[in-house]
Amino acid sequence: MTAASSTPTSPGTRFRQALRTERPLQLPGVINAYAALLAQRAGFRALYISGAGVANASFGLPDLALTTLGEVCEELRRVTGVCDLPVIVDADTAWGGAFMIARTIRELARAGAAGCHIEDQVQAKRCGHRPGKRLVSAQEMCDRIKAAVDARDDAEFALIARTDAYGIEGRSAAVDRAARYIDAGADIIFAEALKSLDDFRHFATTLPVPVLANMTEFGATPILSRSELADAGTAIALYPLTAFRAMSAAATQAYQRLRADGDQRGLLTGLQTRAELYEVLRYHDYEHELDRLFGVSRDETTE
Repeated sequence: MTAASSTPTSPGTRFRQALRTERPLQLPGVINAYAALLAQRAGFRALYISGAGVANASFGLPDLALTTLGEVCEELRRVTGVCDLPVIVDADTAWGGAFMIARTIRELARAGAAGCHIEDQVQAKRCGHRPGKRLVSAQEMCDRIKAAVDARDDAEFALIARTDAYGIEGRSAAVDRAARYIDAGADIIFAEALKSLDDFRHFATTLPVPVLANMTEFGATPILSRSELADAGTAIALYPLTAFRAMSAAATQAYQRLRADGDQRGLLTGLQTRAELYEVLRYHDYEHELDRLFGVSRDETTE
């Protein structure tokens, strides 16, 4: 049986429709296919796969350019295999020069991405909210964007240019870079590690394309509400690792309590039940399909 419904429109088209429907569009990060199902059930219109999320959750590695295009595509395929919401992918620096960037765009699109963002850090990139970042020249980043534009088969595939220039070169230089990236073909601007609502307002009112606001926790950017971001004119509110951090905190507590107490009795009220898990996974639908295929009547089975 098919887990996700088919749709006649491309992922990029569905993402752009969502962007027109909701401002700012909430874009929650999902670390795996099951998290994508939970986010879909919560009512979000689009999803995000974080490079840090893949490195941290799937490989136990820091966000330091240690994962590959193939590894990110595998996580993407798992998500798009069960969920038909459009997915934006963190493509870091796109893993190489012009030919590799072109391959990145084609492979992400083939795996079901609605779009991706490429950044202007050097290949040995760092987390956008950590010190020690280094940038390529604005011209090199424009070349990255042009290679991505040339490679996409679907014009609706969203190309997002991320700039980390704010914390290194200042706001004015970051805006200037963003304007050049738009001229090179970027559809959306992702200005990383801004420090105030006024910064977001300045980018949103100065630039002629949608601006993404990264609402990651515990970084350089303050937590801002949807209404504040809407008032500032931003188009997308990104929450790349919020659920992952919540899951990790809950798992840490569960492991500690289980180890200390010797059983899970004190944890039961905070656990997802078997019935809730089955509901998300449509477990009984699968069972019914098996029963139909093998001619088993429901009164011969137990729930």
